[in-house]
Amino acid sequence: MNSKSSGGWLEGFFTGKGFYIVLFLCAAVIGVSAWMLAAGNGTMEEVVPVSNTENRRVETVIVPPKRENNEIIGEPIENVVQGLSDPTEEEPVEDTISEEPASVNPNYAWPVSGEVSRFHDADNLSYDPTMLDWRTHQGVDILAPAGETVTAAHAGRVESVRQDDLFGTVVTVSHGDGVCTVYANLAEEVAVNAGDWVEPGSVIGAVGATALCEVNQESHLHFAVVVNGVDRNPLDYLPA
Repeated sequence: MNSKSSGGWLEGFFTGKGFYIVLFLCAAVIGVSAWMLAAGNGTMEEVVPVSNTENRRVETVIVPPKRENNEIIGEPIENVVQGLSDPTEEEPVEDTISEEPASVNPNYAWPVSGEVSRFHDADNLSYDPTMLDWRTHQGVDILAPAGETVTAAHAGRVESVRQDDLFGTVVTVSHGDGVCTVYANLAEEVAVNAGDWVEPGSVIGAVGATALCEVNQESHLHFAVVVNGVDRNPLDYLPA
């Protein structure tokens, strides 16, 4: 085939139906590409013409879509890890230490030094050598010679100084919380007045012989402890 015939053939092809066939194929490729993008398949076709000396053809290359935003929406991973690794701290529980109750006689002292000749007995009757009858004894009788110094057994304020018909000269010291100590059978002259503050060892007076209900006993101090109006055993308060 000579060049004239080839040129005529091409001219006839493009002026005839061949032109419309090529135009249709191009439109079809563009339509398919638009349909794939609209369908959201996540791919984009790029049309790349390839030259070939033997024949002409059109190849399509699939190009993956580019990510426009690589940021991850959500809480940063550091915060999540920290929240998992750091447990909620609990408030420390304070240790409760139970203290032993204070002793009944933390600071009591003997008012005089001597042996106890007659003990406290508020429940049972015992023979009284002075009154010549059977009765209870509300305190303790501590042997001591007449004139022996009598001192306060515990810190407190002198509540009263009085003359009793049976127990003679009596000094009562209040220690608070309803506790009182009573010093009886004292000499008539005492060293304190009502309202005075005394400490353990402060001079109250001296051993006397003024208690008519115990006059037939050896020289002694009658000492008693009263709690809220009830006589208690003084030996529970005095040091052993």
